[in-house]
Amino acid sequence: MGTAARPGFDTDILRQGIEGHTPETLLSLYADDAEIRLVNRNATPSNPKVLHGRDEIGEMLSDVYSRDMTHKLEGCVVQGDRAAYSESCQYSDGMRVLSESMVTLRDGKISEQIIVEAWDE
Repeated sequence: MGTAARPGFDTDILRQGIEGHTPETLLSLYADDAEIRLVNRNATPSNPKVLHGRDEIGEMLSDVYSRDMTHKLEGCVVQGDRAAYSESCQYSDGMRVLSESMVTLRDGKISEQIIVEAWDE
């Protein structure tokens, strides 16, 4: 009896979505019941912003990737059912943002994600 291959996380689609400003492409990487916990200057570690499901995640991605800024995937590591990646961003006025993500994968899709952002201020 053979073993079925588990689907892998598609880092090419991740890069295309981030650098191509295509939230629909990025959303395709999330499971239907995915959850994101976001920590940044407005959402502290003890009170993170939590997004549930593809609808809420899609709204956030549409907002972020519609802004006048550049996005670059700086690196991505995938190990089993976990992945981590860095994204650097720059607004047209020069303000920079660095985002670090740790994700849990299920069947090649993101099921949980923790995002920590740091902003120029």
